Amino acid sequence: MVQKEAQGEASEKSWFAAMGKKRVEDFANAQTEFLGKLQEANRQWFERMQSEASLASELASKLSAARSIPDAMTACQEWTGRRFEMMAEDGKHLLTDIQKFIETGSRLASNGWLSNRPDAST
Repeated sequence: MVQKEAQGEASEKSWFAAMGKKRVEDFANAQTEFLGKLQEANRQWFERMQSEASLASELASKLSAARSIPDAMTACQEWTGRRFEMMAEDGKHLLTDIQKFIETGSRLASNGWLSNRPDAST
């Protein structure tokens, strides 16, 4: 009788250990996925900052080369038009990034990661 109880306890401990290991592996995978999405978003925003710096530098060059007020106004209008296009693109990128994070979070929540219930993944 005592031997059966010991086997049952050992089996239960083994099951808990396996579940704990699976949870740790799942958590590590989730962190890796989130980190990948953050790195991708960071890279895109860094590229955007570089293109904005390039646009500003181009404006400065055009303004310094302008020989008249109409030339300077044309350069400013071109810069303003391009800047508004970039702001619209920024908005789209931001919404896309948010959507990616929400989808990942929702998927993790549906797998039980954001719930304290042990049966949340069923």
